Amino acid sequence: MKESLWGYWIIVLGIFVVIVMLLVSNVTTTNTQDYYLVKDVTEAALVDSVDYGYYRYYKELKINREKFIENFLRRFAEQVNLSTYTIDFYDIYEAPPKVSVKITTESGNFIVNGDSTSFDIVNRIDAVLETSGTASSASEKK
Repeated sequence: MKESLWGYWIIVLGIFVVIVMLLVSNVTTTNTQDYYLVKDVTEAALVDSVDYGYYRYYKELKINREKFIENFLRRFAEQVNLSTYTIDFYDIYEAPPKVSVKITTESGNFIVNGDSTSFDIVNRIDAVLETSGTASSASEKK
């Protein structure tokens, strides 16, 4: 009887450990996926929102603020369900192109032994768009 009781406790402990590992794995996997998603979407939205007319005339990069926000939200919404995310835009500079984006993920509530806990995962990214070359001046063209 005593040995079978220990066997039951080991099984209960094993189930508890598996449940905790699943909860932690869910939170960390979401964080990694969200970071790379935000990074890729921000880069693509920056490239899509470049004002090419301004670049041709002044040889400097400039983005359109409204176009960036529209492209970012469209691309991000294609990948995830927006009901669990809060998106904040900070410091959107048009020239030189720099954006700061904060994404907050609500992972839900977990109830363990009567305690309710929730994890909010916050990803912040700052992105700067730059060219790989120098613009030639008017005196060099002559």
